[in-house]
Amino acid sequence: MIKKTAKKLIRSFKDKSYHSAHKKSALKILKSIESEKGITDKKLIKLSDEYAQDVLGWKGYAPWLYVYSAMNNEFKEGWIPDNYYGKIVVPILKGKYGNIANYNSLTSRLFNSSNFPDCVYFTNGFWISPEYHVLSDKEVIEIVTRSNEKVVHKIDDSSQGNGVNIIERNSFHIEKVKLMGNGVIQKYINQHKFFKDIIPHSVATLRITSVINEKGVVSVRACYLRVGRSSDTHVKSASQIRIPINMSNGQLYKYGYTTNWLQIVKHPDTEYLFEDKMIPKFDKFIETAINLHKMVPFTRTIGWDMILDVNESVQVMEWNGSHNDIRFSEATQGPCFSDLGFEELWKNVKGIQSN
Repeated sequence: MIKKTAKKLIRSFKDKSYHSAHKKSALKILKSIESEKGITDKKLIKLSDEYAQDVLGWKGYAPWLYVYSAMNNEFKEGWIPDNYYGKIVVPILKGKYGNIANYNSLTSRLFNSSNFPDCVYFTNGFWISPEYHVLSDKEVIEIVTRSNEKVVHKIDDSSQGNGVNIIERNSFHIEKVKLMGNGVIQKYINQHKFFKDIIPHSVATLRITSVINEKGVVSVRACYLRVGRSSDTHVKSASQIRIPINMSNGQLYKYGYTTNWLQIVKHPDTEYLFEDKMIPKFDKFIETAINLHKMVPFTRTIGWDMILDVNESVQVMEWNGSHNDIRFSEATQGPCFSDLGFEELWKNVKGIQSN
C-alpha cells in the first residue's frame, strides 16, 4: 500500500510539473503573439476554456488553445493542445514503441532504405555498419575519410538540435566520438540549391507529420520548412525559422515565424522572400513519408525531418516517434487531426490525465 501510494504521488508530481511547464511555455508564446497582434479576444479565451473542459475533459489543456486562437483570430473545433497530445494521445497510440526512434542503430533494420544518410553506428562499444557488421576503428576512419569534407555525428535521443555535431573530415578523432556515447555518423548532405538559396550555412529540414488511422491508412497531416540562421552549423530549435507549407502543392506560406512566433516575410539574414516559392519534388517528400511510415505502423504518429539533396533524392535526417511536436502545425495548419477521434481518447483512460 505504501509503495502504491508513493508511486501515485510521484506520478502526480510529474504530471503537475509537465502541465505547468506547458502552461508557462504557452503563455509566454501567447504574450509574444499579442505583442504583434494585440490582446486576444476574450470570447476566444472563453471558447478555449469551455472546449478544454467540455470536450477534452480538463481546463488545464486550454493554454495551447489560447495560442492557436491568437494565431488565427478565431477558435476552431478539433485543435489538439500539445500537453493533451503528450499525456493522452502519445501513451495510448504509441505506448513506448515511439521511443524506438531514439535509438539510431535500429534505423537500418526497421527501414532498410537508401533514404537515410547513415554511414556507421556506435552502439554499446561496437562500431556497426548499416548492414550490421561489426567494424574496426580503422574501417570506420576509412569510411569517414571517403565521405565529403565533413560528417554529422548524432548521439542517441538527441532533440531540438542538441547532441548534433558537424565534424570536419580532417578533425575526426575516433576516441572523442566514442566518448560521446551511442549514436550515428551520417554523411553531410549537400542540399538542393533551392534550400541553399534560403540559407547556405546549414542544411534545412522539412518537418512532415504523418499518421496512421484505425484502418491502417497512412496520411500526411502537416508540413513546414525549418531553416537555420547564419551563425548555425545546423538547424536548432533555439534559433530556427519555420515556414508552413501548402500540402496540396508544396508552396511556402507568405509568412515564416521566428522562435517567438512572430511573423516575418523574409529570412532575417539573407532577406530571402518566402511567398510563392515552391518546394522542389514535394510529392517525393510526401510519398517517402507515407511509404516509410507503413514500415512502422505501431508508431501511429511520426514527425519526419527530411531534405532534398543535389541529386534530387529525399534524405531522412531523423524520425521522431515519441512526442513529436504538433503545436506549431496546429497553430498554422490545424486542426490537423480532427477526423481521428483524438479528443475522445481521454474518456477511457485512468491515471494519465492530471485534473
